Amino acid sequence: MKIGIHNSPGFFSDRWIAYCESKSISYKIVDCYANDIIKQLSDCDALMWHFNHKSSKDCKFAKQLLFSLQNAGKAVFPDFNTVWHFDDKLGQKYLLESVAAPMAAAHVFFSKEEALRWASSTGYPKVFKLRNGAGSDNVRMVKSIQQSKRLIRRSFKNGFRQYNVFGSLRERVRLYRLGRTDLWDVIKGIARIVHTTKYSRVAGREIGYCYFQDFVPGNDSDIRVVVIGDKAFAIKRMVRKNDFRASGSGMILYEKSHFDDKTISLAFSVSEKLQSQCMAYDFVYREGKPLIVEISYGFAPSGYDACTGYWDKDLHWNEGKFDPYGWMVDDLIKKYKGPDLTGTCS
Repeated sequence: MKIGIHNSPGFFSDRWIAYCESKSISYKIVDCYANDIIKQLSDCDALMWHFNHKSSKDCKFAKQLLFSLQNAGKAVFPDFNTVWHFDDKLGQKYLLESVAAPMAAAHVFFSKEEALRWASSTGYPKVFKLRNGAGSDNVRMVKSIQQSKRLIRRSFKNGFRQYNVFGSLRERVRLYRLGRTDLWDVIKGIARIVHTTKYSRVAGREIGYCYFQDFVPGNDSDIRVVVIGDKAFAIKRMVRKNDFRASGSGMILYEKSHFDDKTISLAFSVSEKLQSQCMAYDFVYREGKPLIVEISYGFAPSGYDACTGYWDKDLHWNEGKFDPYGWMVDDLIKKYKGPDLTGTCS
């Protein structure tokens, strides 16, 4: 078996390439942006591409290319079940509801009048989100009917830019104060006030719907569990100071004592129902019960290198370092032709 890998430095591909070389698995570097990408893959049985949801180029056609190849009989990572709902909270709502996964209740409206009636009858606080965005982008706490109605009216009038200028600037300042970024990054954030990102310009405004999620109080963190095949690992992310958001905070705990088997087992169960290759689940807790907030196939590798071990599907803990990116390669090979397939690195 020969695997085509699109090389995106800093993403999964660095680890895939290193793993293939260490295990003598046949692969070649391909350019998914090239007009002749199908020809480039003519001698490959598979394509692996960790595409970026914030890239204007990737968002134009990444899923279409992957799904076309899967339809033609090639193995792909990520495949349809794993990625069709990526960076799409609306899709995730309906998907999780369809498999009866425990989740923080979401409320979606495509009519301003219906949304306004709901806003007058529901309790607060609620969490307002756009369909797209990761790392707590485009996420706001809604504390009152008045605030809710303002957001609803804007959702159906002018909409929202994909890039939250002032939210992003506040985050850059927070990271600068913590010593996790430099002053130049803050200056670039200020420049975004008058010159937004290319992704935001290409994607346009989010308009014509509104999405609210029930706020689950009493959580000073969330738990992210990543399931790849029959293995799982987890991190605990603390919320920002004077905030309610944990995703993207950069404050991560790794010790096994932070995680319970009930949450890990639930993540395995949902992944089996979704038939996903790789899925990260963000959990919060209500009265000790884990609830899914969001899901995603992708994650930043650097945030997980310090994990202290992983679980197998029988919930046995395996202490020590591991290579989840190698699992992705192995699982793709096994599903395509069966186990114990290696070739010669190309």
